[in-house]
Amino acid sequence: MILFWGQGKKVKLNDPIRTSENPNKKFKVYVKNPKGNVVKVNFGDPNMEIKKDDPARRKSFRARHKCDTNPGPRWKARYWSCKFW
Repeated sequence: MILFWGQGKKVKLNDPIRTSENPNKKFKVYVKNPKGNVVKVNFGDPNMEIKKDDPARRKSFRARHKCDTNPGPRWKARYWSCKFW
């Protein structure tokens, strides 16, 4: 789904992409919040490598962030981090 965000910019919803303009986060995704507004969610540490191939690391990450019990709402960074893992 493509909607307008900010000042008439067309963006694709629920599609995580690499961040180029914000050096503090690795990924961004545009989603709708409960009010119906399109918001940008930044997540991920650009200085860390995602080692999700290691089952022990994957299990630890998912437990630490409560990914299986409550990943949180779609407009929060925790939801998208859990989805990547």
